[in-house]
Amino acid sequence: MTRRIRGRTEYHAGLAAEDSIARDYERRGFPVARRRWRGRGGEIDLIARDGEGLIFIEVKKSRDFATAAQRLGARQMARLCQSAEEFVAGEPRGLLTEMRFDVALVDAQGRHQIVENAFGAV
Repeated sequence: MTRRIRGRTEYHAGLAAEDSIARDYERRGFPVARRRWRGRGGEIDLIARDGEGLIFIEVKKSRDFATAAQRLGARQMARLCQSAEEFVAGEPRGLLTEMRFDVALVDAQGRHQIVENAFGAV
């Protein structure tokens, strides 16, 4: 398989993983407000609402949960926090908006595991 085809396949697998996670959050009563929101700090895969609060969700897909979890490093967490701060600046309560950062791990079979409140400002 060429690198280009493999990249396209991984891109679509990532979109499918995000769709699956979005459906899970919505099924549990957390409507998804934004998908792939891009700020100056980077992209946030999913942003869901929890009442007046927000859940910023990073989706990581790999062959198993452990490998998926290893794909989230400190620098990316810092960029996600920066982007989240930028996003909440447009919310009615601004930086006083309650928020949490979840990481959704998706394995090769499409099973997922959600780590709620996985990290905070780094």
